[in-house]
Amino acid sequence: MDFSLSAEQRELQASVDKALATISPLERVRRHADAGESFAQDVWQGLVDLGVPGLVVGERFGGLGQGVLDAALVAETLGKHVVPAPYLGPMVLAPLAIAEAGSETQQREWLPRIASGDLRIGVALSESTAGQRAGAGVACRGGRLQGRSLFVVDAAGAETYLVVDEVGGLHLVDRNAAGLVMTSLDTIDRTRSIARLDFDGVASEVLARGSAGVLQRLADVARVVQAADMLGASWKMLDQAVEYAKVREQFGRPIGAFQAVKHLCAEMAAELEPARALLWYAGYALDAGLADATLASLHAKAYLAEASRFVSRAATEVHGGMGITDALGLHYWFKRNAWSYQAFGSPERLREQAARLQDRA
Repeated sequence: MDFSLSAEQRELQASVDKALATISPLERVRRHADAGESFAQDVWQGLVDLGVPGLVVGERFGGLGQGVLDAALVAETLGKHVVPAPYLGPMVLAPLAIAEAGSETQQREWLPRIASGDLRIGVALSESTAGQRAGAGVACRGGRLQGRSLFVVDAAGAETYLVVDEVGGLHLVDRNAAGLVMTSLDTIDRTRSIARLDFDGVASEVLARGSAGVLQRLADVARVVQAADMLGASWKMLDQAVEYAKVREQFGRPIGAFQAVKHLCAEMAAELEPARALLWYAGYALDAGLADATLASLHAKAYLAEASRFVSRAATEVHGGMGITDALGLHYWFKRNAWSYQAFGSPERLREQAARLQDRA
């Protein structure tokens, strides 16, 4: 039995990889970070031209009708290129939420706009996945939202926000709604747009068929896609370390000839290789509706968070003093992985959730 990707999936990933080399080269990432841009319109448009916004949108709404595994493969490539454009929120979580929790009318209204790239939706999912922090939490009282949501992903350039309330209800909120205040948050990763939303009697459109099952699926998908991003970023750092070790000389020899450097590169590869199969299975389990899909997503994100942390540090060590300079740009991948480590749950939290699931099994 063949457990590898299909030819179509390999072609999808290869075509996106090739296009991103032009759409978002390192020079463009550096300009975005140095200028403190909130939204890279040209990079977004490049993704739109590729058809990425419609990846998981059903064909009857103008999308490609692909699954979570396909979304993860694209995320891996985006991580490889540290693309400074929104993806997880507007292209994955928002369309899945509307497709699974929205009414037929809501699907017809929202999904075609998402698929065409005309609508960007930020997602406020942190409290329901990573735990509620002091002063955070959104309640729906009298049909209006009250409270605060932290670490809203893909906030810059968003016209609408998908918000989860304290009982798992899903809401669509216009960015210009009365009583809503969006505050950008500075994080270690300048390639992502993170924000805080404050609600003071804010009107919203409730997704008609929202349920705990939909919220669980969104959390599972968020973890898998975030894990894929870390895999792409980490493999890129490993590749850069290997290439540097081939050309950097010390004592008249390439440093890659020294046993310590060889072992360090081999350890990085050994950490990452099992993650690919773990990630593929988690994506497949979500697409196939398998009973262990949530468990697989928890383990995939937890494992890759720790593996990416090791690779980020080891790759920087291989580069020596050059690794911490702006010349190579290695820090963009390093910081992207550092932010992803905690996003949607730390490894410790995720493994605790996995243990509780297994105890109930």
